[in-house]
Amino acid sequence: MAQVILLAALGLIVGSFLNVCIYRLPRKQSINWPGSRCTTCDRGLSWYENVPVLSWLVLRGRCRTCGERISVMYPLVELITGALFVAGYVIYGWTPLLAVRLAFASAMVVLFVIDLQHHLLPNVITVPGIAIGFALSLVLPPGWRASLIGLVAGGGLLFAIAEAWYRLRGIEGLGMGDVKMLAMIGAFLGWKLMLVTLVLASFAGSLIGVGVIALGRGGMKSALPFGTFLAVGALTAAVVGDPIVEWYLGFYR
Repeated sequence: MAQVILLAALGLIVGSFLNVCIYRLPRKQSINWPGSRCTTCDRGLSWYENVPVLSWLVLRGRCRTCGERISVMYPLVELITGALFVAGYVIYGWTPLLAVRLAFASAMVVLFVIDLQHHLLPNVITVPGIAIGFALSLVLPPGWRASLIGLVAGGGLLFAIAEAWYRLRGIEGLGMGDVKMLAMIGAFLGWKLMLVTLVLASFAGSLIGVGVIALGRGGMKSALPFGTFLAVGALTAAVVGDPIVEWYLGFYR
C-alpha cells in the first residue's frame, strides 16, 4: 500500500509539471523559468498554491488575487497522471520498464491536451521521443527490431495516408505532427502495438467525427485533433494491446 501511495503522490507531482508543459510549450515559453504564476494577473504562486489538486479545491478553482477561474483541466491532468502512475506500478512493478512506460505515458498526456486545445503536436516532444524510444529498445522491450519497424512503419504509414488524402481531396487531412507522433509510439511500443494504436485511434476518431456531424457541430471538412486519439490509443495499447493482438490472431489459427 505504501508503494501505491508513493507512486500516486509522485504522479500528482509529475502531473503538476505536465500542466506547465501543456501551457508553455505551445506558446514557446521556457518550462524552467519563471516559476508558476497566474496566467491572467501574472502573480507568482506561493508553494501552498501549487499543491496538486488540493490547492485547486481550496481556492475553489479561482486565482487568490484576481479571482479569475482556473481551468478544471489542471486538477484533471494531475489526477489522470497519478492514476497512470499507479496503474503502471500494478502492471510492471519495480522494473526498469516501469520508468520507461511512465515517461511515455506522461508524454502522451501532454500531447493529448496540447493537440486537443491547439491542434498542435510539439516537435520538442515527438522528435526526441523517436530517438529515445529506439535507444531504450536496445536494452528493453519491445526490442530494437520491433522498435525500428514500428517507428519507420508508423511514420511512413501515416505519411502515405496523409499524402493520398491530400492528392484525392486537395485538403490536408493529417499533419506532420501526427506522423512524428505515431513514429514515436512505434519506437516505444513496437510495430504490433503501433498498429493497435492506429486502429483504436482511427475507430475513436470516426465515432467522434460522426457524432460531430450528427450534432451539427461540423462537416466532413472539420478538423479533429488526431493526436488526441493517438494518445488514448497508445495508452490503451500499452496496457491491453498484447491481449488484443493475441485475440485477433486467434481467428487465423
